[in-house]
Amino acid sequence: MRWAESSGESRGESRGESWGDFISRSGRGGLRRVGGFVSRTAINLWSAVKFAASLLTGRTVPPLFFKLAARNLFHDRLRFAATITGIVFSMVLVTVQMGLFVSFRTMVTTMIDHAGADLWIMPLGTKCFEDPALLDERERFRALSVPGVAEAAPVLVSFAQWHVPSGGTTPVLLIGSDRNELSLQPWNIVAGDPSDLATPDAIAIDRSYFERLGTTGLGDTVEIRDLRAKIRLVTDGIRSFTTTPFVFAPLDRARTYAGIAPNKATYLLVRLQAGADAQTVRRRLNQSVAKAEALTPDAFRSRSRSFWLFGTGAGAALFAGALLGMIVGVIIVAQTLYASTKEFANEFATLRAIGSSRRYVYTVIVIQALMSAVVGFGIAAAIGMIIVKVTAHSALPVLIPAGLLAGLFFLTVAMCVFSAIAAIVHVMRTDPAVVFTR
Repeated sequence: MRWAESSGESRGESRGESWGDFISRSGRGGLRRVGGFVSRTAINLWSAVKFAASLLTGRTVPPLFFKLAARNLFHDRLRFAATITGIVFSMVLVTVQMGLFVSFRTMVTTMIDHAGADLWIMPLGTKCFEDPALLDERERFRALSVPGVAEAAPVLVSFAQWHVPSGGTTPVLLIGSDRNELSLQPWNIVAGDPSDLATPDAIAIDRSYFERLGTTGLGDTVEIRDLRAKIRLVTDGIRSFTTTPFVFAPLDRARTYAGIAPNKATYLLVRLQAGADAQTVRRRLNQSVAKAEALTPDAFRSRSRSFWLFGTGAGAALFAGALLGMIVGVIIVAQTLYASTKEFANEFATLRAIGSSRRYVYTVIVIQALMSAVVGFGIAAAIGMIIVKVTAHSALPVLIPAGLLAGLFFLTVAMCVFSAIAAIVHVMRTDPAVVFTR
């Protein structure tokens, strides 16, 4: 009877409240409780960070809650190993997928990034750098007549057939340009002299494609479209996302290798006069050139990435893989840490039975999660760096820049803390009186 009266009051019946008033009042109270819990958790996390810093500098002695968290983790070493393995597995999965995605974003714009152009003029409808449509070189003279344009250098991008010495052919992507400040020249040169690329029949290739092209490198004589070429430069790290090898050559010779007329080009790289506004000049160029358009480098990068991401299945597959890796990682970490913390529910009930505050229990659980996050991420990061080194010379390397590494660390901490909060809910539901029935 007493329970019924209390229950009636909790529903607002004894005070004559409507259900709408009760729900509104309960919602506000719930939000306050959630807000209070989040703020307390943030304060505890900040305290844990400050404590860890002071501990590492040797300025403090570990308090009891830190010792308890460490002993909970290391008491059952097999369970601790399983927890760390789950975190490491999930974070390596996420790291590799995100590293491939970063590599993809970098590789699809690598030529645009290394061209010293203020504007790009290209055929209408060009989707990405590797889309080799052709411009008439008369567009170059139209561009030079536009106020604000200081120089317009032609660049040829075209597919050609490379004759493999062992038999057969393989496609390559020719990059032809004259040697000047605005040209698109190879970089990361590991063998040869850059000036040698101006000599007749000279080409440059990346050493990651030696095996595919059937060559041993510098000094080899090869054939492109039944025409003689000699490798004068060797680069490292200039790779195509499509895995088609890039081959650099002088503009006229590249036209010959590709079988393209002397007055044709794929792009015009534009350098502006000092003080000229890029957007103003771009609009003027778009009004002057025929069957062509001018884009800023940023706009061309965005278009190229959008094409590979959404116009083909390759980018979408990498994006989906990265997203799936994050989802799987979150689930694995949450399940592993939740199960690990749940095993100590009776121990935490004992702490509450002897008078420990909720905040004390929260702190122990969160510190357990943070310790697991640091250990697990440290191992995962080491494995990630090994993968980066192993794939450095592959067709599609894994790239993990410092920004991504920092983001993955915070993701690991967030996943572990989220799992700890889920475990806290279970632990706090355990009746402290259960310790007297054991």
